[in-house]
Amino acid sequence: MTKFKNSTLLITGGASGIGLLMALKSLEQGAKNLVLLDRDEKALHSAKGKLTTEEDRLLCLPVDISREDEVEEAIQKIIEKGWEVDILINNAGVVTGKDFLEHTATDIERDMQVNSIAPMKLCLKLLPGMLKRGRGHIVNISSAASMLSNPGMSVYCASKWAMTGWSDSLRLEMERKKTGVRVLTVTPYYIDTGMFEGVRSPFIPILTPEKAVKKIMKAVEHGRIILRMPGIVYILPFLKGILPKRWLDFIVGKVFGIHHSMDHFKGRQNEQA
Repeated sequence: MTKFKNSTLLITGGASGIGLLMALKSLEQGAKNLVLLDRDEKALHSAKGKLTTEEDRLLCLPVDISREDEVEEAIQKIIEKGWEVDILINNAGVVTGKDFLEHTATDIERDMQVNSIAPMKLCLKLLPGMLKRGRGHIVNISSAASMLSNPGMSVYCASKWAMTGWSDSLRLEMERKKTGVRVLTVTPYYIDTGMFEGVRSPFIPILTPEKAVKKIMKAVEHGRIILRMPGIVYILPFLKGILPKRWLDFIVGKVFGIHHSMDHFKGRQNEQA
């Protein structure tokens, strides 16, 4: 079982939303050191003021995780502190929230980089240290959108399908080789952090950040390999497996109303959250 107490955590997108909440809760549970990466320097400064811990136990670094040079600089600063990351939480994410034809090439590149490629590259830098120590925990915050097609978020879905596929494949590799490194894939429904501002969900409840963080941290401590939120999301793979595609479209789109959930999307454009 992984314990937050006496662990060193690295959280991407750690300046706000569930990233910041996980930082706060991990300190409450006795985390030894904390590294927050976020490209919003103002939000990062604000977050630093909320984290009640000694200055030498905290690194708040303004980093765009899609920039390899910035990530490498951050890794070097962690090494200079003499820290070894025990728990990596790949939390940063972006959503464009519009029909595919309205996307620019820049939108596509950014969404894929932040949501799927950057977490893989960051993991690639930290995993060797975990393997050498024979322990570690990688928490990948994907999305229920990684199991479901949805109008208005085609590229987001693509990026999260990639995240989930990579994350669970990595888990299998770590288990097969008995490395001691655990991998948790988290696939939540919409979380009320501002990232999906304007989303409407008439049937499935939008998650509160507090409840989401509580479930994620509990899943880490208990060594879970998959966490879907809310509970109704667990039936998605079953429905996809037994229903004809048109029937699934009808149930998801018309009955649950998910196909219109992005109709009034506003979000936090161009932000990692």
